[in-house]
Amino acid sequence: MRKKSAQDAIISLRGINKSFPLELGGEQQVLFDINFTIMPGEFVAIMGPSGSGKSTCMNIIGALDTPTSGTYELYGRDVTGLTPDELATVRNEHIGFVFQQFNLLPKRSVLDNVMLPLMYRGLPMDERVRRAREMLKRVGLENFESYLPTQLSGGMKQRVAIARALAGEPKLILADEPTGALDSKMGHDILQFFKQLNKDLGITIIMITHEFDIAKYANRLIHIRDGKINYDGPIPRNDNNL
Repeated sequence: MRKKSAQDAIISLRGINKSFPLELGGEQQVLFDINFTIMPGEFVAIMGPSGSGKSTCMNIIGALDTPTSGTYELYGRDVTGLTPDELATVRNEHIGFVFQQFNLLPKRSVLDNVMLPLMYRGLPMDERVRRAREMLKRVGLENFESYLPTQLSGGMKQRVAIARALAGEPKLILADEPTGALDSKMGHDILQFFKQLNKDLGITIIMITHEFDIAKYANRLIHIRDGKINYDGPIPRNDNNL
């Protein structure tokens, strides 16, 4: 079997810098020379304190923003200079998102919420329903498709959000503080579910967190402090030196 090389990477960031303009003139740089690759099937935690630049890094990875300089390749394609419409297409076709606050439509049913990204792809209704029901079954919510999000617990809402992320059959899921709105028991269950998805389906998962106890569920840690990577490797035994 051929060994995987850098050319097989799902994500490749090379020399990524990001600055934001200041209201009174000038700019503030928040990312400095970020370099890493992520291979298919990895479960990676990107961790750092508030203001470290981890969320900005996630926005670039998720094609929600573009770097000031450097090169970002997704599935071998340079997406650095794409237009907003082109980036939207990349997001819809390749990436599933899971957010801290679930981002569900409160007045639409669970089934409708899961079908939403499929509508943007222009899939016929019967295919949308089939895929959405399949994903709801995968997350254990097949009996709740007619419920509204307001009728669900926090953990159930996050499972709906995961089903929605999976409905488009992405090879990559970006999870931004996915347990931040959950209690510790529900958070543990969601993280165990991510591990199972990664193991059973080989989905690449990138999880953004500021907590080491959350990051430990991943297999690799990228730690960012003051806009720079200060650790990239296996999960350490503790976070004393991060």
